Amino acid sequence: MLKQFETLPAGLLDITVDQLHSLIPEPALFHLPGKRQDSLFVSVLLHGNEPTGFLAVQQLLRKYHGQALPRNLSLFFGNTQAARHGLRRLEHQPDYNRIWPGTPLADLPEAAWARRICEVMSRRELFASVDVHNNTGLNPHYACLNKLDEAFLHLGALFGRLLVYFTHPKGVQSGAFAEFCPAVTLECGRPDQPHGVEHVFQFIDGCLHLQAFPLQPVARQDIDLYHTVAQVTVDERFRFSFEDGGADLCLDRELERLNFTEIQAGTVFGRVSGTQMPVIARDNEGGIITQRFFALKDGQLQISRPTMPSMLTLNEQVIRQDCLCYLMERLSV
Repeated sequence: MLKQFETLPAGLLDITVDQLHSLIPEPALFHLPGKRQDSLFVSVLLHGNEPTGFLAVQQLLRKYHGQALPRNLSLFFGNTQAARHGLRRLEHQPDYNRIWPGTPLADLPEAAWARRICEVMSRRELFASVDVHNNTGLNPHYACLNKLDEAFLHLGALFGRLLVYFTHPKGVQSGAFAEFCPAVTLECGRPDQPHGVEHVFQFIDGCLHLQAFPLQPVARQDIDLYHTVAQVTVDERFRFSFEDGGADLCLDRELERLNFTEIQAGTVFGRVSGTQMPVIARDNEGGIITQRFFALKDGQLQISRPTMPSMLTLNEQVIRQDCLCYLMERLSV
């Protein structure tokens, strides 16, 4: 059952993320009053190894300690138990950003509290929804959108000029909230970068103060907009590594430097020991489109057409739990 509160637990402003479970042992939603009655929803720690959102919220709450917030603020704290161990999720848990309405995992108990959050928040007057994440690989800061409505574009552009439109995977928080308010997922670089915390703090504080989204369209020269066209995973039947040359797929240790770089056909992702394709690329409907993007040539896994990858990482656990990368194309709207 979803836990909801009207006040924050004592000690929240000073506790470390790995100790947060002692104050908030399970997913919980906090509703804080502000001067404006429309609410900003902010979710943090859907992945326990991505603390930037929590640290930015702490900084925000310190700023307004003892004074009224500019508008109502609903805060959701997700996987504090995984945060205790610095993990994306625990082994027995689903990914907390794959359980929201629209998910194929709808029968899980975690999906029940995600549905309940959507029910609760959809009955409130909502200004916007913000879900904060980190990357494990080398990536710039960027905002992800599930709709291309002007309010969504304005919200994303408040974070920066780099925007990514995506409709897959299903069951993400921003996709669920996009059905009833402007919603954005913030990707804030690696978790150990203080400027990421400051960037998110400034963004959330700006959203609290923003009276309304501009009526005029976002100037297209002010944004770089990309569309995710494929999610790439390593086939579970194959062993992969960045170090072990005897693995089925030995990935290039410089791979993450390709993030948000327009790469050409022939770009090498790694060496393959056999003759079978070790990766699977799926489109936004889940269809397999591996041959559209990858080829095996001279014992190498190569890109077969121009594309732009994102979220490439050297973290093998994250690759298994999530994916190897996403592939994108520039989008004109």
